[in-house]
Order: sequence, then structure tokens, then C-alpha cells
Amino acid sequence: MLTTRGNCHSALLLGLVLISSLGSANALDDLQRFFTQIKTFEAEFDQVILDEDFVTLEESSGRVAIVRPNKFRWDYAAPLEQQIIGDGAKVWIYDIDLEQVTVRNMAAAMGNTPAVLLAGRGELEETYDIRDLGVQGTLNWVRLSPKQSDDSSFDDIRLGFDHSKLRVLELVDGFGQTTRITLRRMVENPAINDQTFEFTPPAGVDVIAEDEL
Repeated sequence: MLTTRGNCHSALLLGLVLISSLGSANALDDLQRFFTQIKTFEAEFDQVILDEDFVTLEESSGRVAIVRPNKFRWDYAAPLEQQIIGDGAKVWIYDIDLEQVTVRNMAAAMGNTPAVLLAGRGELEETYDIRDLGVQGTLNWVRLSPKQSDDSSFDDIRLGFDHSKLRVLELVDGFGQTTRITLRRMVENPAINDQTFEFTPPAGVDVIAEDEL
């Protein structure tokens, strides 16, 4: 089984998309741009998990790299060191402190989740109801609501854009908890080596396969 920390991080995973700007027409245009023009990206991120009363439960930070379709890597820094790697076929979740690796088929592991959304092809209309929320504060917001709630880890996904770049992801689950991911130093369409998304379990760690690979 995954640890609670692992569940939070992997649910997060991989964790969505977003962009916006006062100069762009609307958040729907930004969303379209993100999926049609951005094929790879790298960024630093800060993540916070809030309960239903917006009390902070957990804070973490790290780096993310995405190559579409379906390759991603989230590296969480200390004190909650964890790696979540999607190689296009499998998802590996490595809890460094626990010396434990969990591996699943990508489709079974992620289903209808933000990780697949962010690293996916952008074919959203069949899966989500999409609504432009307009400008709130300094960001342009769009909401994605899963059409089939049983297939999603989140009831509500909100994407915030700043000058046509993804800045904030907010994911609300069925318990009312919000995972907020803020991206920093994002680089669009960089060259990313395929080895970034390769993973071999370190010697001596426990490897748990949660389905047939």
C-alpha cells in the first residue's frame, strides 16, 4: 500500500495545467495554447495541501519536468523526499526515506487525474466540463469538472494563468482538501533528455507492484 504521504503526492501528480494573462483574450485561449504549443516544460514548484477549513496540512517543494504525451517527473525535496516518474507506460513512486517503490501501469495508476491532464494531449472536452472563470486577482482562471466523478481523484480542478503561462493548479478532492501547486521559473519547450523519465529501483529497496505490469 502507498503511504499517506505517497497518496497525497501521487494524487497530486502529477499532478494539471494552466495559464493566463491580462493581455490574453481569456483563459480558454490560454488553455488551448498550453496544449497545442507547449510540448515540453520544466519548472520549480511549491505545493501546499489544505483541509476543508483551509488549514495547512502539508507543505513541500521540488522540480517538475513534462514531455507530452505521458512522460513526467516530479522530484520532491527534503524533508518529504519522493520521486514520481511516468515513463509513458508505467508510473514509479519512490519514497526515499521509506526505501519503498510502488509501480503501476500508467492507465491504472492515474486514471482521470491531473497528472494525465498535464502530460496529456489536451483532448479535454470528452472528459471535463470546462468553464472560463475570468480574472481573479492577477490570474486568469479556468475550471475543469470531471464528467464522470467515479473516474477522477478530484471533484474540481482550477487552473490559473499569468501572461499565458501556467502558474497555479488547485485540485479539490472529495474530502474537501485542496492541493495547490504554484509553479516558478517555468521554461517552455526546452529539450529534455529521455533519460529523465527512466527509473530503475535502487538496490535494497522494497518494490510493490499494485497490478499486473
